[in-house]
Amino acid sequence: QVQLVESGGGSVQSGGSLRLSCVASEYTYSTYYMGWFRQIPKSEREGVAAIDGDGRTSYAELVKGRFTISQGNDKNTLVLQMDNLKPEDTAKYYCAALRAPRPFNITVEALVDPAWRGKLIGYWGQGTQVTVSA
Repeated sequence: QVQLVESGGGSVQSGGSLRLSCVASEYTYSTYYMGWFRQIPKSEREGVAAIDGDGRTSYAELVKGRFTISQGNDKNTLVLQMDNLKPEDTAKYYCAALRAPRPFNITVEALVDPAWRGKLIGYWGQGTQVTVSA
């Protein structure tokens, strides 16, 4: 059972930055892709950014050029650097360790692909709120 704990959320004005961190209870990259997702009330959770064990990354179009996902100095830590934040980035952000159910294979892009939404399996953190004011 992998446990994921997020931190770093908060309130910021438009154009500001936040840095989210996620600490996993064990090393996950050998089995899972790691990603950040976000959700607003009454909407589906959507993939924001993802990374694999080789450092390959993928991003949702809405955050490309503004968000950066990376492994932390501790291999069990996942980081999301969010710059030039916009009010539409307001959401609860979740860290996840996911893979496709067998016999499917996926690449890191699947975590931000709406076609795979709700179909991947793995573990989720409790989430951290990000609020961006105009």
